[in-house]
Parts: sequence; structure tokens; C-alpha cells
Amino acid sequence: MNPNLESLQTYPFEKLNALKSGVTPPATLSHIALSIGEPKHSAPEFVKRILSENMAKLSNYPTTKGIPELSIAIGNWLSARFNIPAASLDPSRHVIPVNGTREAIFSFVQAAINNVDNPLIVCPNPFYQIYEGAAYLAGAEPHFLSCTAENNFIPDFESVSDDIWKRCQLLILCSPGNPTGAVISSEILQNLIKLADKFEFVIASDECYSEIYFDESRPPTGLLQACVEMGRNDFKRCVVFHSLSKRSNLPGLRSGFIAGDADILKPYLLYRTYHGCAMPIQHQLASIAAWEDEQHVLDNRNLYRLKFDAVLSTLDGCLETGMPDASFYLWAKTPFSDLDFTQQLFASQNVTVLPGRFISRDTGSTNPGRDRVRMALVAPLQECVDAAQRIKSFVDAL
Repeated sequence: MNPNLESLQTYPFEKLNALKSGVTPPATLSHIALSIGEPKHSAPEFVKRILSENMAKLSNYPTTKGIPELSIAIGNWLSARFNIPAASLDPSRHVIPVNGTREAIFSFVQAAINNVDNPLIVCPNPFYQIYEGAAYLAGAEPHFLSCTAENNFIPDFESVSDDIWKRCQLLILCSPGNPTGAVISSEILQNLIKLADKFEFVIASDECYSEIYFDESRPPTGLLQACVEMGRNDFKRCVVFHSLSKRSNLPGLRSGFIAGDADILKPYLLYRTYHGCAMPIQHQLASIAAWEDEQHVLDNRNLYRLKFDAVLSTLDGCLETGMPDASFYLWAKTPFSDLDFTQQLFASQNVTVLPGRFISRDTGSTNPGRDRVRMALVAPLQECVDAAQRIKSFVDAL
């Protein structure tokens, strides 16, 4: 077996199950899960209809590149959403459909890393655990940049030494952040692109939460948008990942895309032809419809606004937390150990949250997830309100 498998940590939800093992919550309270970022809003009816109308496509092998119509729909969406000139974005060269960001990020790392040069992958901390696992299995070492309240939960890129940047082959960004919801500004993104030129590394930006934001006049900036704003219309060294899972409440469709530098995507597409990850044609047709419609996305944001307003008003003065820039998470500070808080909250209120240290790592003197919990406001409104009231009761009784 690959010896790098020994570097992989237990997945956060397995740790959570172990933490809750042996604890019996009150039978009178229904369970409310705020731990998993799985959207619970209804999938768009028109997407389900298109899927059902095209089940005959099960008889056809899909191609890795996908049908041209899907790449065109994605390219049109990218251009409109991120103010990218249509002339700069050739869907046949700058876009590859993928089976969700998780699969794509993992496989991209395997294809992008030259593991004979003692490489580093620089990524945020806390983080989506795929970043770490993909690094180890590609033969690279993850280098974590802590996202703390002191830096508004944006990694302190200026503190990174030249020696680290010299070893960096891939910088992974997550904006809006998971779990912090923090959005990296265009100014910072442009500075990172300049660093990528200087030290010759690639930037991969996970932007799967980009469509869950709260100020309609200020949607989160994307990496390719920052490229265009600095006159970099070839997107050199830059790729982004997007998904329909959060945007369109379609986590089971497993549909997204990678877009950016055509010189990077060309060999990555070759890798994917061996990887065996073509998207089913009926999923592609349904995805086209989802990328071409914005009303259901606006409706989705409005539902999240209602939940954040209700939950934050209940938790005001109870836990140290606040409205994120974007995403559907609260990144709350706990009054004592995040492990004990999670276990005791479950035991007394039958509410599950995710301990922050399960999605972060020690970096010498600190762990940015310690004494924090992630709460995903994905359940229906009334469940989120009930959960907030139970959390308040739990904290008030301490």
C-alpha cells in the first residue's frame, strides 16, 4: 500500500462520532445536526425534471471533457458573475466539468505536484480536510496558514517567508472560507498572483461558497476576476473550483467545474481521462439548466438570510460569533474546550456541532480551531431557530 496513507488523519465526522459515542441525549428532544455542511433546501424542480426526462442517456458513455453545451453554459456564467470579458474565456480551453469540487481538488493536486522536489502545498488553517489528504497522497507537505480573528480570518500571507514560497508548488485558497466565511479581497488576490509569478507556483481557489452571500451589491470576488482586474486575461497560474452543491442545493448531483489557465487544464484533462471521472450526460444536461438560472440562487440566499438573522438574534450575548462575509457557517467561540462543549451540548440538548480542532491543526504555539465550533445553518428555518434556543439554554445554564 502507498505509505503516504499512514499520514492521513481520521475524517472529522468519524472523530465526531467517537466523541459522541456512549452519550445518550434526552429522548424528548429531536436531534438537530448543525455539524455537516450538506444543504437541506429543496433542489430546483426544473433540474429534477430534466434529469427524469433524460434517463435514456444512461445508455451512453459520457466523455471526460463533457458536452460542449455544458462548458459554454459554465463559461457564460463565469463571465457574467465575475465580470470576465467573454473574449478572454474560451470554454473549450478554460473550463472542465467535474464531479463536484471534492473530487476535482483532490485529483488536481495529484496531477499538479512534482513530488521529487520536496514540495509544499500552502493552505488555510482551519481547512477542508481534502486539502491536507490530497497533499500527503501527492507526496507533498502541507504548510498551514492560520486564519484568526486578529486577521479577520484571512491567512497572514505577508508573514510567509521567501523560503516557504520557494518550496511552494501550490497555494490553495478557500474564499469564502470554510468554516469562517471570510472573503479574500481582490487586492490580496492580486498580490498573491504576483507572488505566484515571482516564485513560480500555482494558485487553486476553492470558491464553492461564492454564491451564498448577504449583500447583493457586493458578491465575493473570485480569483479569475482578480486576474482580469490586473490585466491578466490568460489566467496564468490560476485555477478556480465551483460547484452546484451549495449554489443550487444539489450536493447529490456531483456537478461542478474547474476553470482557468488553459496550459494547466490541458495536462489535467489528460490526467482525468485516466482517472475515470466523466460526468453522466443526464447530469450535464441538468447542470446546464442550473448554471443558466439565477432566480433559484437568489431564493436560496434569501432563505439563508432569514436563518442567520433568526439564529444570531437568539445567540446574541450568548456565544462570541457574528455574521460571516459569506457561506452558511457560524464559527463560534466556545466558553471552554470545543470538545467538551460539543459533547455536553449533545448530551443535554441533542444538538450536534463540529469541534473546531477537528478541522484545524496545531501550528506550534496555537491551533486556530481550538475552543471554536462550526455550526452549519443548513437545516430548515425552524430547526435552526430551535437549535439556537437550545444552545442558548445550554450556555445560560453553565
